[in-house]
Amino acid sequence: MQSRLIEIVESSQLRQFPQFQPGDNVRVHFKIQEGNKTRIQIFEGLVIKFKKNGLSSSFVVRKISHGVGVERTFLLHSPLVDKIEVVRSNKVRRAKLYYMKQRSGKSARLKEIKRKELKAQ
Repeated sequence: MQSRLIEIVESSQLRQFPQFQPGDNVRVHFKIQEGNKTRIQIFEGLVIKFKKNGLSSSFVVRKISHGVGVERTFLLHSPLVDKIEVVRSNKVRRAKLYYMKQRSGKSARLKEIKRKELKAQ
Protein backbone atom coordinates (compact mmCIF):
# COMPACT_ATOMS: atom_id res chain seq x y z
CA MET A 1 0.00 0.00 0.00
CA GLN A 2 2.75 2.41 0.95
CA SER A 3 4.78 1.63 -2.17
CA ARG A 4 1.69 2.26 -4.31
CA LEU A 5 1.33 5.73 -2.77
CA ILE A 6 4.99 6.45 -3.41
CA GLU A 7 4.58 5.41 -7.08
CA ILE A 8 1.60 7.75 -7.51
CA VAL A 9 3.47 10.71 -6.03
CA GLU A 10 6.63 9.98 -8.05
CA SER A 11 4.74 9.57 -11.33
CA SER A 12 3.23 13.04 -10.94
CA GLN A 13 6.73 14.56 -10.61
CA LEU A 14 8.34 12.80 -13.59
CA ARG A 15 9.20 15.11 -16.50
CA GLN A 16 9.72 14.44 -20.21
CA PHE A 17 13.18 14.96 -21.70
CA PRO A 18 14.74 13.83 -24.99
CA GLN A 19 16.35 10.41 -24.88
CA PHE A 20 20.10 10.47 -24.45
CA GLN A 21 22.76 8.02 -23.34
CA PRO A 22 26.42 7.94 -22.33
CA GLY A 23 28.56 9.22 -25.18
CA ASP A 24 26.12 11.95 -26.22
CA ASN A 25 27.06 15.60 -26.11
CA VAL A 26 24.28 17.47 -24.32
CA ARG A 27 23.50 21.05 -23.40
CA VAL A 28 21.82 21.29 -19.96
CA HIS A 29 19.95 24.48 -19.07
CA PHE A 30 19.64 24.73 -15.29
CA LYS A 31 18.51 27.39 -12.85
CA ILE A 32 20.93 29.14 -10.51
CA GLN A 33 19.86 31.23 -7.51
CA GLU A 34 22.04 34.32 -7.01
CA GLY A 35 20.72 36.40 -4.14
CA ASN A 36 17.13 37.28 -5.02
CA LYS A 37 17.55 36.59 -8.74
CA THR A 38 17.22 33.34 -10.62
CA ARG A 39 18.98 32.86 -13.93
CA ILE A 40 19.56 30.00 -16.35
CA GLN A 41 23.08 28.73 -16.92
CA ILE A 42 24.08 26.34 -19.71
CA PHE A 43 26.48 23.44 -19.14
CA GLU A 44 27.53 21.64 -22.31
CA GLY A 45 29.61 18.48 -22.39
CA LEU A 46 29.85 14.72 -22.76
CA VAL A 47 27.57 12.40 -20.77
CA ILE A 48 29.91 9.94 -19.05
CA LYS A 49 27.38 8.28 -16.73
CA PHE A 50 23.61 7.80 -16.74
CA LYS A 51 21.81 6.15 -13.83
CA LYS A 52 18.15 5.22 -14.38
CA ASN A 53 16.33 4.96 -11.07
CA GLY A 54 12.85 6.43 -11.47
CA LEU A 55 12.51 9.82 -9.85
CA SER A 56 16.11 9.79 -8.60
CA SER A 57 17.66 9.24 -12.06
CA SER A 58 20.90 11.13 -12.52
CA PHE A 59 23.61 11.74 -15.09
CA VAL A 60 27.13 13.17 -15.10
CA VAL A 61 28.31 15.64 -17.76
CA ARG A 62 32.01 16.36 -18.33
CA LYS A 63 33.54 19.28 -20.21
CA ILE A 64 36.96 20.87 -20.54
CA SER A 65 36.93 24.51 -19.41
CA HIS A 66 40.15 26.54 -19.85
CA GLY A 67 42.21 23.33 -19.93
CA VAL A 68 40.66 21.92 -16.74
CA GLY A 69 38.19 19.02 -16.72
CA VAL A 70 34.90 19.89 -15.02
CA GLU A 71 32.24 17.33 -14.12
CA ARG A 72 28.75 18.11 -12.92
CA THR A 73 26.09 15.71 -11.67
CA PHE A 74 22.46 16.51 -12.47
CA LEU A 75 19.27 14.91 -11.20
CA LEU A 76 17.16 14.21 -14.27
CA HIS A 77 13.77 15.16 -12.80
CA SER A 78 15.00 18.06 -10.66
CA PRO A 79 12.99 21.29 -10.89
CA LEU A 80 16.33 23.11 -11.29
CA VAL A 81 16.92 21.44 -14.67
CA ASP A 82 15.05 23.59 -17.19
CA LYS A 83 15.74 21.69 -20.40
CA ILE A 84 18.19 19.28 -22.00
CA GLU A 85 19.28 19.44 -25.64
CA VAL A 86 21.15 16.62 -27.39
CA VAL A 87 23.86 18.30 -29.48
CA ARG A 88 25.32 15.15 -31.05
CA SER A 89 25.40 11.39 -30.50
CA ASN A 90 28.56 9.32 -30.43
CA LYS A 91 29.18 5.60 -30.79
CA VAL A 92 30.41 4.04 -27.53
CA ARG A 93 30.44 0.48 -26.22
CA ARG A 94 30.42 1.20 -22.50
CA ALA A 95 27.79 2.40 -20.04
CA LYS A 96 30.27 4.34 -17.90
CA LEU A 97 32.87 6.40 -19.76
CA TYR A 98 35.28 7.01 -16.89
CA TYR A 99 38.22 6.23 -19.18
CA MET A 100 37.56 9.55 -20.94
CA LYS A 101 38.97 11.36 -17.89
CA GLN A 102 42.52 10.24 -18.80
CA ARG A 103 42.14 11.10 -22.50
CA SER A 104 43.14 14.44 -23.96
CA GLY A 105 43.51 15.89 -27.43
CA LYS A 106 42.80 13.65 -30.40
CA SER A 107 42.56 10.50 -28.27
CA ALA A 108 39.45 11.95 -26.61
CA ARG A 109 37.50 11.97 -29.89
CA LEU A 110 34.47 9.73 -30.35
CA LYS A 111 32.88 8.60 -33.61
CA GLU A 112 29.68 10.50 -34.33
CA ILE A 113 26.42 8.74 -35.17
CA LYS A 114 24.26 10.42 -37.79
CA ARG A 115 20.63 10.30 -36.71
CA LYS A 116 17.72 11.01 -38.99
CA GLU A 117 15.55 13.85 -37.82
CA LEU A 118 11.80 13.46 -38.15
CA LYS A 119 10.11 16.11 -40.25
CA ALA A 120 6.47 17.11 -39.91
CA GLN A 121 4.39 16.33 -42.98
